[in-house]
Amino acid sequence: MTQTLVLVLILAAILLIVGVKAMRLRRVVVYEYQRGLKYRNGKFLETLGAGRYRIFSNTTIMPVDVRPMLVTIPSQEVISADGVTVKITVVAQYEVADPAIAINKNANYQQAFYLLMQMAVRQLISAEKVDSIIEQRASLSNRIVELTQEKIAALGLRLISAEVKDVMLPGELRRTFAQVVKAQKEGQAALERARGETAAMRSLANAAKMAEGNPNLLQLRALQLMSESSGNTIMLGVPPGIPGPVSGNRKAQKDESGQRE
Repeated sequence: MTQTLVLVLILAAILLIVGVKAMRLRRVVVYEYQRGLKYRNGKFLETLGAGRYRIFSNTTIMPVDVRPMLVTIPSQEVISADGVTVKITVVAQYEVADPAIAINKNANYQQAFYLLMQMAVRQLISAEKVDSIIEQRASLSNRIVELTQEKIAALGLRLISAEVKDVMLPGELRRTFAQVVKAQKEGQAALERARGETAAMRSLANAAKMAEGNPNLLQLRALQLMSESSGNTIMLGVPPGIPGPVSGNRKAQKDESGQRE
């Protein structure tokens, strides 16, 4: 009897312990767009993928969003190499590549990313002149990516893209650039007009040489114009040597003189 009672008490104690532990279990869901950082007693253990997990009270799973994020680096005033104040706005896209590094090695990886992009923009603009910034605006984006890619990777992030959105210049300088562009366009238009006039003069000179060598071309051209005209009156001169039309009176006089003979 005593042994049976002891066994019952032991079994009850085991069931009690199991029940207490079961009550201490929690369910945590990590979604597809997240990664879970698992900690036990404050110590990092591993990175978990999407799924449902059961953990004890001394274990924690911190979900981290790994979807690409779009960040706008607001316009900041930077002095170029030739002393002109330029305002640059950059739009960057990044994602969390290694959640363990991004969370455990950085107090705020988003703020760190923001500051790295700002420093890269300042470094590039301060080393270039205004003319180069305007002409090479498209290549600035690639240079920002090349300059910051490794530093951002050290944060546990991956830089997807960085695009220069706006380049703002002082008002007087904008007007000067507009005048330069206008002068360039006017010069191109004058050059095209000169080319057209030269081509027209060359064509006229060739036509004059052809007419001089073959005068009948002028008559053929006149006939062509007559066929293309619609209701207009065109006067033609008869070249010497070509008999004109015989009128009715002259024909009658010729008949009468023949009869008299």
